[in-house]
Amino acid sequence: MTTPRGFRDKADEGLLTLIGEIPELVRNLIVAELNAAKKWAAAAGKNAGIGAGWVLGALFLLFWSIPAFGTFVIAGLSSWWPVWLSAIVVFGAMLVIAVVLALLGFFRFKRIGKGNPVASVSEDVRAVKEVTTDEF
Repeated sequence: MTTPRGFRDKADEGLLTLIGEIPELVRNLIVAELNAAKKWAAAAGKNAGIGAGWVLGALFLLFWSIPAFGTFVIAGLSSWWPVWLSAIVVFGAMLVIAVVLALLGFFRFKRIGKGNPVASVSEDVRAVKEVTTDEF
């Protein structure tokens, strides 16, 4: 007997018939899950690409806003100082900020070597080898 949607009514089938259909049902489930994962990955990739484009656009505008801000500061300082002195002061301030940021980045990179899991694993292996050679 079939239902109005065309599916079989499995209420009248025997236990062995139902157990025999399990591999096909599992296969169908796996195929459906893989197709859903592919569809999700495609949508996530599309959204990530569009998001990356928007972020790159924002970074492009930010990149060009820094010289505009520098020009604004130089123009503001030039009302008290000569233009050349204002430009040197702004350049020096940006240079000091760049050096501080570079030092912060350098010190952060030095932390990478600390707590290296590969080094700790090799140290554990060396300790185990020492213990096994001492006991035997």
